[in-house]
Amino acid sequence: MHDNLLSRTIASVSKLDAETMRLARKRLDSLTKPQGSLGKLERMVERLAGITGHVCPEFADKRVIIFAADHGVAKEGVSAFPQEVTAQMVQNFLTGKAAVNCFAATAKAAVVCVDVGVAADLSRAKGLVSRKIAYGTGNMALEQAMSKAQTIQALEAGIEVATEQIAAGARLLATGEMGIGNTTASSAVLAALAGCSAEDVVGKGTGIAESRVRHKVAVIERALALHRPDADNPLEVLEKVGGLEIAAIAGFVLGCAAQRVPVVIDGFISTVAALCATRLCPLAANYLLASHLSEEPGHRLALNMMGLKPGLHMDMRLGEGTGAVLMFPLIDAACHMMQHMATFAEASVAERCENS
Repeated sequence: MHDNLLSRTIASVSKLDAETMRLARKRLDSLTKPQGSLGKLERMVERLAGITGHVCPEFADKRVIIFAADHGVAKEGVSAFPQEVTAQMVQNFLTGKAAVNCFAATAKAAVVCVDVGVAADLSRAKGLVSRKIAYGTGNMALEQAMSKAQTIQALEAGIEVATEQIAAGARLLATGEMGIGNTTASSAVLAALAGCSAEDVVGKGTGIAESRVRHKVAVIERALALHRPDADNPLEVLEKVGGLEIAAIAGFVLGCAAQRVPVVIDGFISTVAALCATRLCPLAANYLLASHLSEEPGHRLALNMMGLKPGLHMDMRLGEGTGAVLMFPLIDAACHMMQHMATFAEASVAERCENS
């Protein structure tokens, strides 16, 4: 890999702070509760301590970053919605009326939308962060989705957005996405990386009929047979069957990991993007928190491949960052517990008997 922003970012990702995690575990075990009784919340706050270097982390500035782009494969009729919905939903995010905006408001989190490849001119859209690389990808059923240069450009755009958001004060970030056809691209990427068939990972996406699911599988299988992406080369997989927003989210994950900022990943598309990031840099997995298990059948596989377990099971499949934002209050609760819950000594509560 050449000495560019991507390679420098990957090289700067480090291990978790083991000593801070040890101290966090020690504090958790001293609090007025049976050890381990708060389950995933305890493991989560211990991980957050290792990420941030603070035994009692707190996150006053929370943001969800939505990366938007279009996909040439939408021309194959793989979605229930037309391609112009991508640009329309970007406007919906910017006016604060989408589901993710509603959830973010309750979590006191900001919503940031980034155009990396929407197939429309959004240059006048107020509040939109523009990192446009192309007006959508190529149709992977007929040609490569992106050039190598575009793939690296998208990854580096994600890194730059992470750097900018952190410099502006963000301390807890979540991934979101918007792009008609992106469950098809994500399924193709996952099938390539996992070495499985499209049938194993393809779901209903935006709510397509069973007949269209079969068509979607066939389109993906055709694209994989045409391009034969190398499972051991995540850049090639993204280039041949990926998406601009998928690559940007992967870069965003790497950028956050390099600066020791935790990333809450959303559903299927965001998780496949995070998987690409961890294939480029295995240490990046330490900085990820899985928010929920979506209805897309490939989501569990992608999470398992990174050793991640979701916090929520809500039968969701919307995307946008909705599941990730719903994790913010749980993270706040866990961190508040870590800071303010009394220890056995402070509360004068008798501790567990040695032989119990």
